[in-house]
Amino acid sequence: MAYVTNVNRLTPDDLRVDPAAHPGWLSGADRTPAVGDTVICTAGAATVVRVLGKTGDGSRLLELRLSNGETRSFFAAASNVLVAPAPR
Repeated sequence: MAYVTNVNRLTPDDLRVDPAAHPGWLSGADRTPAVGDTVICTAGAATVVRVLGKTGDGSRLLELRLSNGETRSFFAAASNVLVAPAPR
């Protein structure tokens, strides 16, 4: 069986949010976001719709909705998003 190579395939770097691009923001594994919080994911800014059970890495499973008006929600591990630091 022959396999077609997809030149548009995602690389591991495409699945990571660069913390250097958002100074002061924390990993969702360090501070679990709450419903309504804005987070940064690989697709951009998103709002937390629900906080669910734990994932394999111990962080919480988040239901997110992109802030660009996209109506579909999607899921991400909290360890894969950045959260704004808590206000002082």
